[in-house]
Amino acid sequence: MKLYAERATAAGRALGLGPLEIVEVEARKPGKAAEAEAIRPHMADSHVIACDERGKARASRDFAAEVSTLRDRGVRQLVFLIGGADGLDPALVSDAQGTLAFGPQTWPHALARAMLAEQIYRAVSILGGSPYHRD
Repeated sequence: MKLYAERATAAGRALGLGPLEIVEVEARKPGKAAEAEAIRPHMADSHVIACDERGKARASRDFAAEVSTLRDRGVRQLVFLIGGADGLDPALVSDAQGTLAFGPQTWPHALARAMLAEQIYRAVSILGGSPYHRD
């Protein structure tokens, strides 16, 4: 995960993207509501996409195009939310400007973070014309 974040940050500079920061929050109490309370401060002044199994699945090129469109519209900070073992609080999902699914399966949140970091790096490499992505 860290490797993809570093690669995305380095490749994204020339494209006006980045840095890619991974922020993990720790709720003071158990449950989705407490986790949502810990997450909310990181959503301020950001375009938020909630990762959710019922969200919108995208091909890698479509995901890259969405990131590019948001950048071109002046979005300065894009935040992706990944919930804990119980998923995201429904209020966070409804407050997000978009959703993202990694398919209909349920993934452990640690694996979802690695998959998201790789897809962000892949999007940056697509936008930069790198041969990393192959159709």
